[in-house]
Amino acid sequence: MRNDICCLIPSYNEATSIGTIVKRLRDGGYAVYVVDDGSTDATASIAESEGGVVIRHKTNLGKGAALREGFKRVMGDGYDAVIVMDGDNQHEINDIPFFIDMAAKSDAGLIIGNRMLDTSSMPRVRRIVNRFMSYLLSNVAGQEVPDSQCGFRLIKKEALAGIRLESSNFEIESEMILKAAWAGFKIESVPIKTVYRNETSKVHPFFDTLRFIAFMVKSLMSRQRSGK
Repeated sequence: MRNDICCLIPSYNEATSIGTIVKRLRDGGYAVYVVDDGSTDATASIAESEGGVVIRHKTNLGKGAALREGFKRVMGDGYDAVIVMDGDNQHEINDIPFFIDMAAKSDAGLIIGNRMLDTSSMPRVRRIVNRFMSYLLSNVAGQEVPDSQCGFRLIKKEALAGIRLESSNFEIESEMILKAAWAGFKIESVPIKTVYRNETSKVHPFFDTLRFIAFMVKSLMSRQRSGK
């Protein structure tokens, strides 16, 4: 069992997929933390039965809140890095070594999966929205991030300790990039497979794009006020 890297999975009503993911990760030698964000199905009990450490929210607080709670726990447990994955089976466990290899040879504090090298199976709306968000975020962060909305990522403990995350929803993925970049951490990307099944996305292209733009404006204004 690895004691330097763990996996963190924020989950909401993922009973159909979480058990397989946790089992495969555990079989691969990883400690697995699952934040059950107020699920109304058996997500928590299934994850626990497969050996996951389950952190429960009584009500649905959002992906950002789930990640912040998970980061607090794994930092307290002393891991050098945490790999974040989604609980809907969109991320290939076999891609994890790409993140670990990059973490070993790079001084990057944040390593993000890049699905944009092959977008043939990515829904058109997601592809357009992702390219727009990634272009804007890369310019503001001052580092190229080709797939800024990918939730499959590795964060080293130094980066987690060096930034303060505040978002409660999906904006946390953008917030993580901006704050890591502004704190002086290098950001790298690794190619991963694009996996889309018949799941219903929890991301709404229109409303989440509006929230993203509002987040960017708020972040820039806050940075200007702080003089950094």
